[in-house]
Amino acid sequence: MVYLTSWDDFVEKSVQLFRADPEKTRYVMKYRHCDGKLVLKVTDDKECIKFKTDQAQDAKKMEKLNNIFFTLMARGPEADISEASGKEHMEAQPVKKGRGRKQ
Repeated sequence: MVYLTSWDDFVEKSVQLFRADPEKTRYVMKYRHCDGKLVLKVTDDKECIKFKTDQAQDAKKMEKLNNIFFTLMARGPEADISEASGKEHMEAQPVKKGRGRKQ
């Protein structure tokens, strides 16, 4: 069980772990409200990596990691994860106007 201190290292290693054995890899999130700590864990029962934080800004990073794992699970372990970046894709869509009649 290894705690990584760098977010980028954690994401890179967890994606490598998933691509090596997608059938056995698990991703677990644990939040302790009393401490305000978030622990993310990725394991395949042979190797276990963890990332611990108490920073609120890391919640956005966690959301991006979730999107990466959703992409890998849905499209397969060899899928391109460069487009699984979260809300940037949604913000690029045109904004719809109100619900009134078309004129």
